[in-house]
Amino acid sequence: MWIAEIFLLGIGLSMDALAVAVCKGLAMSRVNKKQCLAIAAAFGGFQALMPVAGWLLGSAFARYIKSIDHWIAFLLLLYIGGKMVIDAIREWNRMPDEAGARTDPPLDFRELLMLAVATSIDALAVGVTFSFSWHFNIGLAAAIIGVTTFAISYGGVYIGNIFGARFEKRAELVGGLILIAIGVRILVTHLMGLE
Repeated sequence: MWIAEIFLLGIGLSMDALAVAVCKGLAMSRVNKKQCLAIAAAFGGFQALMPVAGWLLGSAFARYIKSIDHWIAFLLLLYIGGKMVIDAIREWNRMPDEAGARTDPPLDFRELLMLAVATSIDALAVGVTFSFSWHFNIGLAAAIIGVTTFAISYGGVYIGNIFGARFEKRAELVGGLILIAIGVRILVTHLMGLE
């Protein structure tokens, strides 16, 4: 597999991470560079780690994860997206003086870990396919996929923040609904055999 092909694969695998990074940026009143770096590192790190894990575990494990990977991603994204929607509704129902004093919450690392896992499960399956190639440099492939996802996710936080500044009150609600939609898309795609 050529480097250009791996790069394109990395772009494809990073699209769910991009959508989630945009959602995270939507919820920020101003981009926090440390949080932005943590988000991009989590998504890029897991997108790099999962193909290696899939490559190591090979095809024997793929049968087990393939049958439930869509449910894992769906449930994680439904939980996190639902939590964001509920938080947005609660924020909306606060008194105007309380809502005006709102500050960005600290980054929830447990939630970030779940998001990183949910958006990188497909990369695990890709790693299993890599294990069928005898002369394949998994380290190089993982690095390219991880760096690509890192860069795309980093930019996604900024893109989301630009739109979030314009739609401040609706941003978290929209972000939560997008996460739920991604989860539903993953589930429907797998159940209908469209992947």
